[in-house]
This record gives sequence, C-alpha cells and structure tokens, in this order.
Amino acid sequence: MGVVLGWVVGFLAVRFVLLAGHDMLHAPVLERQNYRGRTLITAGGLFLVMAILIVEAGRSTLGAFNLGDAPGLNPARPLVLFAAFGFGLLGFMDDVLGSEDRGFRGHVRALSQGRLTTGMLKLIGGAAIALVLAAAPGFVTGQRLVSDALLIAMAANLGNLLDRAPGRAHKCAVVAYIPIAIVAGTGAVGIAVAPVIGGAVGLMPEDLRERMMLGDTGANVLGGLLGLVIVLECSRTARNVILVVLVLLNLVAERVSFSQVIDRVPPLRWLDRLGRASSEDLRSADE
Repeated sequence: MGVVLGWVVGFLAVRFVLLAGHDMLHAPVLERQNYRGRTLITAGGLFLVMAILIVEAGRSTLGAFNLGDAPGLNPARPLVLFAAFGFGLLGFMDDVLGSEDRGFRGHVRALSQGRLTTGMLKLIGGAAIALVLAAAPGFVTGQRLVSDALLIAMAANLGNLLDRAPGRAHKCAVVAYIPIAIVAGTGAVGIAVAPVIGGAVGLMPEDLRERMMLGDTGANVLGGLLGLVIVLECSRTARNVILVVLVLLNLVAERVSFSQVIDRVPPLRWLDRLGRASSEDLRSADE
C-alpha cells in the first residue's frame, strides 16, 4: 500500500509542479530543437526533481506529526533526494550549456584539446555522486565500492543514451523498474523510490505530445536512481551481472544507434511509438 501511495503522490506532485511552473514551458533559455526539428523546452526533468523534493518535504513534515514514518527512520529517502539533485544538476548543466561534442570519445577529444565539455563534467561529477551513494549504505571493501559506484554511474549514463525519442526514457525506466520493484517490495527502498516512478509517469504525456523534452536533467535522474536501488537491494551476484550488462550497453552505444535497433525489432518499435504524437496531431495542435 505504501508503494502504491508513493506512485500516486509522485504522479500528483509532478502534475502540480507542471501546473504551477507553466511559464517555464516557454522559457527561451531552455528552447531546443527535437528530432523532428520542432522547438520546445528541454530539461523537463526539473519538474521531476522539484516533485521529489516536495514529496520528501511532505513526508518529513507529516512524519514529525506522527502521520507516517518519523523523520530519519528511512535512510534510503535522503539518498534518493541527494541522487535526484546531484544527477539532475549535472544533467541540467549539459542541457543548458552543452556543446556539440557527443559521445565519450568526443568528450575525451575535447579534453585533449584543453576543453572541458559539460558532458565530461557530467561524467566526472556523476562518478563522484555515485561513489558517495555507493558508500552510504555502510562499510564496503574498496573493490565493492568502485563496482557499485560504476553501476550507478553507468545506469545514469544509459538513461541519457536512451533519451533520444519522446517518452523513450520514461518507458525504459518503468520497464526496468518492474523487476526492481519486485525485489525491493514494500521495504524502505521500495517506498523511497516509488514517488520517482510515479513522477516519471506523470511527466510522460508532456514528453509524448512533444510539449517538452525530458532532457539529461530527467534521464540522468531516472537512470541514476534505478542504479541506486539495484545497489541497495540486489545481491552481489546480481549487481555484478547487471554491471556487466550496463557496461556493454554503454560501450555498444558508442558505435550502434539504439534508435535503429529499436526500429528493426517490431515489439520494441511498437512500445517505443506507443502514445507518441503523429505529425498530423502536432500540426493540428499548432494551428
């Protein structure tokens, strides 16, 4: 029940922030062109981060009045909040200040030329955030700390790599969350992350209808938080397997287009296009 309530509260919090921050949807500083060449705002993940903050503030306040868990009883909640703000900040910097350099090789090439790109800053900062998160659950060996931090960082980066079409990052996050939710159950971690998934679903219509782009701000958060839950809830063996898969996917993305792969596989293509606005729908909405 607590997890379901978390989904609902996260969904409603995002819809409230979208309504209250409607003017942000027309902020020129956030305007970018999407894959169709349409101009819309990026960094829509800001709404998700603010929703997570509102939910956690509400939980803490209610808990202080004996309505729910008392503040401090769920150690996963501060970690979720830190991850949301940390990964969200790095993603926002890349969304707003990002250069044309793309891919890991592009960022390394720029660094060799004496330029620190926002993408490289995001990779370095993401690794630092991941190390802090991986160390938080308690004492671990140095090898385990690095492995778990790499898992979180790779998950965050994969979220960015998947955010190449309307709603894709949201859908991938929800699909990946299903087995994670089964493992986490109704425990502290499951309850802590539930509002994030509810918020992601709440943002999905805006992304699918091309009224905004989730951006690295949101994709970074979704990927990083799912990685965090895996580190907190899964066994060592499972984490090792997932880490290998994440590393391989990140490496493959340097040479292979996920969009092309998705278009060639009918079930993936159907899911990817589910709910997405057609060109005719968008023309009608613009008129």
